[in-house]
Amino acid sequence: MFSPGAPLFSRGGHLFMVAAATFVGLAGAIGAVAFRLLIRTVQASFFGGSEGVAEMLEEGLLAEASDPLHMVEGMPWWRRIAVPALGGLIVGPLIYFLAREARGHGVPEVMKAVALRGGIIRPRIVAIKALASAVSIGSGGSVGREGPIVQIGSAFGSSVGQLLKLNTTQIRTLVGCGAAAGISATFNAPIAGALFAGEIIIGGFAVSEFTPIVISAVVAVVVSRFFLGNTPAFEVPAYEIVSPFELLPYMGVGVAAGLVAVAFIRTLSFSEDLFEKVPLPEYLRACLGGALVGVIAIQLPQVYGVGYSTITASLAGTLPALTMGLLVFAKILATSITIGSGGSGGVFAPSLFLGAMTGGFFGSFVHDYFPQATASSGAYALVTMGAVVAAATHAPISAIIIIFELTQTIDIIPALMTACVVSTLVSQLLNRESIYTSKLMRQGVDLLQEEDPNVLKSLYVRDVLDPEPEVIEASASFKTILDLVVQSHHSQFFVVSNEGRLMGAISLSELRRLIYEQDALQPIVVAGDLVDTHRPTVGEDDHLDLVMHIFSGSEWDELAVVDAEGRLLGSVSQKDVIEARNREMLRRDATGGLSSSVDTVGKGRNVELGDGYEIRELSVPAHLAGRSLRVLALRERTELQVLLVRPGSTTGRSRALEVPGGDTLLDHGDRLVVAGHTDSFERLERLR
Repeated sequence: MFSPGAPLFSRGGHLFMVAAATFVGLAGAIGAVAFRLLIRTVQASFFGGSEGVAEMLEEGLLAEASDPLHMVEGMPWWRRIAVPALGGLIVGPLIYFLAREARGHGVPEVMKAVALRGGIIRPRIVAIKALASAVSIGSGGSVGREGPIVQIGSAFGSSVGQLLKLNTTQIRTLVGCGAAAGISATFNAPIAGALFAGEIIIGGFAVSEFTPIVISAVVAVVVSRFFLGNTPAFEVPAYEIVSPFELLPYMGVGVAAGLVAVAFIRTLSFSEDLFEKVPLPEYLRACLGGALVGVIAIQLPQVYGVGYSTITASLAGTLPALTMGLLVFAKILATSITIGSGGSGGVFAPSLFLGAMTGGFFGSFVHDYFPQATASSGAYALVTMGAVVAAATHAPISAIIIIFELTQTIDIIPALMTACVVSTLVSQLLNRESIYTSKLMRQGVDLLQEEDPNVLKSLYVRDVLDPEPEVIEASASFKTILDLVVQSHHSQFFVVSNEGRLMGAISLSELRRLIYEQDALQPIVVAGDLVDTHRPTVGEDDHLDLVMHIFSGSEWDELAVVDAEGRLLGSVSQKDVIEARNREMLRRDATGGLSSSVDTVGKGRNVELGDGYEIRELSVPAHLAGRSLRVLALRERTELQVLLVRPGSTTGRSRALEVPGGDTLLDHGDRLVVAGHTDSFERLERLR
């Protein structure tokens, strides 16, 4: 992106991007502060309170600023239900009619925009996401403010890039700058903000992209400290590792954190799918979700909002173990309902909450049994906060740094690293997708799939199998062979037994050498003297990469394809392999948008056709697998046209790239090349 020979102040030059990143960082910090004020104002309106803006700024807008727990004491049960239900009644139509990307926790939508749209995010998201999330959080929705501020900052960065008419790479970089600014300003954590943007949003740490992201994070945290002060987000008691023995309990709490994170991911996914089936208009489901959260809050009001005051109590060791244990289940359920029903808010703060409750519960028993060798339950709550975040996001580095910067204590690092690594391993073992990629995977967007640059590894012998090779019976005479050679364009002739099993092959070059001795060879039969029985063979499920290796190490240009019992199925030629490779390269260029003459969107899986129409390459969403195109009626229901279907490399099925028909059955792992309007792809995501 920063070419050495380019003018420094040219559009896209080094100093130009630094200036743009500085501006995005400044805007991100102001946006984070304004977002807190908006949440506090909405919260006072729903739960009652007289705080003005001046009083909010004087208080510092710290942990309790997004937590209505202190306002609900003495509130009647019906009002605990009515308040979040009313919030959902406002949020649902706001998102449905103005910006559906604002639904949910925000980060997956940003990742999707970076991966599939080159970082293009509609400018209206800045306002709609801020308002929708403020109402969700302020009315008691069990969500966090970090995801929304990431989406708000990213949308602003994208808008700046579009306004300046930057290219795709530069827009993606500014999206990362906006995300980094949001995290940095929200948590007072510049290192964590930069790492989060690189590790999760952009997916890499290239210097050309990471330098502006770091600058944006630093600018954002400096500005936010001017308004909010330079204090940690949580009050953390004195911490130390009491004995080397403690690493074992921290490994155990890492396992528990991984299991809690997996339960959170799966419950959230289940809730989103379940609410899609509720027989209510989509814009009214958030109201139902808010009411259900209110029901939980009748007995456990700690599930309201972000929950920072409850986290602080857990860190201080003042919460009973039983309460913390119950809150783990209640928070998973409440957050899943809020987001699944259509609310707007993040999952980062709920992950911190779950970690604090899990660690506090676990640590209470550990400290009771080994009081002289272990720290208090608050220490375990602190470490497990990072462990659950690491397991849920599959981003242990960002989690470690965020907890370090949140607490501003270095003594926690050894235990934190141990628990985060263990929890991430457990989570990845049980769940391939993170809490962010899980939602995208169900929409058919597989960000974890990497296309191998060796295209032959994605092609199989069955893709180029010639079912009619030149076959010679074992009893054929030399004259019969010569007659066949004259009429054939093949260079290899395969000899089979009466049962159809391959015995070997005869090459054209060998026959040319013997043609001058044809008179002496007339009575000789093939099987006895001429057949080469040591030729390598391949199966129809072998990769063409293997076939090309065989060709490159031999003088043959055609190989026999046999089944498990040695019966001849056909042949594969070197010429056909090369042609298949060229076709696949062309397909990748066309569907991936790699041609320089095409306005490319994303990571090589989108091509803009103009007037809002695109070609996308998608994984088959899990909820559509097992049904045919005729049953799904995609064209009639979504106005999308499926152009090509390619079975996934793990399916093991024996069909090649094909132009689909009505009877084409879609399997999990297949990939579709689909054309249609941008709005049609949104309908596909909601299709059931």
